[in-house]
Amino acid sequence: MEHPEPVRVVREAELLESDPTSGMVRLRAFEAPGLWAGQVVTEPAAVSGWHHHDSNVSMLYVLSGVLRLECEGVEGWVDAVAGDYVRVPAFTVHRESNPGREPSLAVIARSGDGIPTVNVSHAPPPHA
Repeated sequence: MEHPEPVRVVREAELLESDPTSGMVRLRAFEAPGLWAGQVVTEPAAVSGWHHHDSNVSMLYVLSGVLRLECEGVEGWVDAVAGDYVRVPAFTVHRESNPGREPSLAVIARSGDGIPTVNVSHAPPPHA
């Protein structure tokens, strides 16, 4: 019988800065085929660059602060606060911001085999 892979713990100090997008800091804990896990921090008043996650679906759990998301072609935004879960579908061009007074912190689990983050160099035009 083959020995199973051991359980691994990644400490906060071991998180690796990953997949940069202006206005936010992503820290990776784990990456395996079809899975990316880590966290994202967005400082107060920060607005990220427009980006998408290729063919990956992203799930976020907000631990603290306010995470605001705007999506290409959609009027307005959605706010998520501590205790909320957010699902970002594959190929969804979006940006995140923090209208609050404290940094927002969210845990991310991303599923799929696409490029983890694709930055878009300009704001997308609204849909007609």
